[in-house]
Amino acid sequence: MSLDSLIGGGGSGAAAGPLVKDVDTASFAADVIEASMDMPVIVDFWATWCGPCKQLGPALERVVQAARGKVKLAKIDVDANQQLAAQMRVQSIPAVYAFFGGRPVDAFVGALPESQIKSFVDRLIQLAGGEDPALTDALAQAAAALEAEDWQAAGAIYAQILQHEPAMPAAIAGMARAQIGAGHADQAEALLDRQPDDVAKAPEVASVRRELELRRQTAGKAGETAGLSARVAADPDDHQARLDLAEALFAAGDREGACDQLLESVRRDRDWNDGAARKQLLAFFEAFGPKDPLTVSARRRLSSVLFS
Repeated sequence: MSLDSLIGGGGSGAAAGPLVKDVDTASFAADVIEASMDMPVIVDFWATWCGPCKQLGPALERVVQAARGKVKLAKIDVDANQQLAAQMRVQSIPAVYAFFGGRPVDAFVGALPESQIKSFVDRLIQLAGGEDPALTDALAQAAAALEAEDWQAAGAIYAQILQHEPAMPAAIAGMARAQIGAGHADQAEALLDRQPDDVAKAPEVASVRRELELRRQTAGKAGETAGLSARVAADPDDHQARLDLAEALFAAGDREGACDQLLESVRRDRDWNDGAARKQLLAFFEAFGPKDPLTVSARRRLSSVLFS
């Protein structure tokens, strides 16, 4: 599958004209005010002598180009357009204004990290009508492939999505899960390690990080399931054996079986070892993610046990 045919240049089709353009007082009305009736236009007020401008300008251009036609960037030299800068009340540079619908809708002053610029642009895209439906459809297809454990198909779709949206937490998390499912946890960890703080802290990405931590904790336990199952069968109230069995089942890839064992332990004695079974179950929920069907069903069962 290629997203090029699905996504094209972005939200409502490729933008007419260049995405990054030098603008002056004479062209401001057409290139900013009128252009913003169709899509957000970011205006960068800068000057050749401004050190922070030299840092911000290239980062702005990269983020705008990565948005693939969902926003435009107008660059205005304040020295050559002093009257326009005065009209916009630009007092220090770099100064960045965002226009949509013919009026300013957001702004910031100073050089920001590229991750914060990306967040700024993402807000504008959402203001203008959100993500491309084709991208949303591709994410749904990738998620379906993950649920079907078709790791190769899921990874291929996520790879295409990340070519268009390299900082999208949902796609990064999905790619990491596909790599984990395919037996490449080291690649998944390397992918997560490359992410900036704002992406790493996104719930989807943090969830995959938690899964990797649990996999390290349970490494080597998958072969213990038979022995532990026998211990639990011999003594259903052996909570330590049941907890160990849950971890072994998780290591073996039987997530539902792992949750079943912990839920049974909570049902029998919710307070055993300071609620160890419930805590382990909550750790699994963190790793699976709040929207995972197993998280939803197991959390419902846990509530039923706790409040029955």
